[in-house]
Amino acid sequence: MPRVEPTIALPQNATVVSTGDTSAILEMFQIPADVTGRNVNETSAMRVSAVYACVRLISAALATMPLDLYRRGAGGNDKLNERDDVWWLLNEEPHPRWTASSMWKWLSRSEMLRGDGLARIMRNRNGFVTGIEPMVWATVEIRAVDGRLRYYQMGDNGKVQAFDQDDIIHIPGFGFDGRRGLSTIQWGARSGIGIAIATDEFSGRFFGDGAMIKHAIKSPGRMDEPTIENLRAQWAERYAGLNNAYKPIVLTQGLDVTELSMSAEDSQLLEARKFQVIDIARAFGVPPFMIGEMEKTSSWGSGIEHMSLGFVKYTLQDRMTSIEQELNRKLFRTSGRFVKFNADEMLRGDSAARAKFLRELVGGSQGPGIITTNEARATEGWAPLPEGNKLYEPKGSATPAPAAAA
Repeated sequence: MPRVEPTIALPQNATVVSTGDTSAILEMFQIPADVTGRNVNETSAMRVSAVYACVRLISAALATMPLDLYRRGAGGNDKLNERDDVWWLLNEEPHPRWTASSMWKWLSRSEMLRGDGLARIMRNRNGFVTGIEPMVWATVEIRAVDGRLRYYQMGDNGKVQAFDQDDIIHIPGFGFDGRRGLSTIQWGARSGIGIAIATDEFSGRFFGDGAMIKHAIKSPGRMDEPTIENLRAQWAERYAGLNNAYKPIVLTQGLDVTELSMSAEDSQLLEARKFQVIDIARAFGVPPFMIGEMEKTSSWGSGIEHMSLGFVKYTLQDRMTSIEQELNRKLFRTSGRFVKFNADEMLRGDSAARAKFLRELVGGSQGPGIITTNEARATEGWAPLPEGNKLYEPKGSATPAPAAAA
């Protein structure tokens, strides 16, 4: 059963913030967390296209991979069918308000942007899992109590509930210290994101003011300060901005205009923006070409199959392992059953290569079959054949074929 302590009454406007969480404190008091003077947090970081692309790519990839449920046995692992309640929660509907896809995207996003993805395990009186509810990071305080983690969540009514670690799915980011993981945007990419935000702001002003031409107004005589400010304000009103870019300039009283040309290339603006894309992608472990930076070639090969394999091995595998281990130890607590991501869809090659591979597995090269025809058909989502559960064995083979799994 869930270990839930009595609710703790707090002021209605109270906020649950850890005193050891520097980034949360800086965000709460609006203190810039970056050398550029920009406050890099979850909201501001997601406005940077490279961050948005990395988070979307990784979270969507994890959400599209099914989590298969297995039972360990003496003769091997048996894959359980989709009628299992836990399978349904992990792959279809963990909570009445959430689909499984939305939940995994949320947990992945929280892990990357906040350092931890958290979800509450809902159980009935007999201790069986009945649902999984994702938690909002900012409403949860994590403390170590008597060698275990205790999670305190503030509800909409201003009261706090306490949960034991057995009742919380906790997906930490890299660098987990026993209580919290490290946020990618606060540790791996904070400066890069801050520079990207500053560059975006500069770009907006640069192009909003006409981008290609700046002006210096020369006067034949000395002008007092009020006159200078008045002239500057009138110039900005009538001639600044793209809407006024082509209006004729009218000068009187001997005033002259000098054009100061400065292109985006002269200001290194485009190069800076490209570098920040690469720098942010590096922090998230995503190859730049997968988020649209096509100038850099990939060392993973030229085919989509090789690129997908590299993405799964070097970007997703660590996250998949963390999720699998956390689910196995919290949902089952025994070695009898376990879940595992199925990455077959992401690693598939083209149709011709896949067909050749499956033919070889069922014995198409006149060697003994490794899988049955029905097992091969199941990988494509096709219905089984009446005689498709037999392993192929070439004639004259001295070794009898092993019995096919029922």
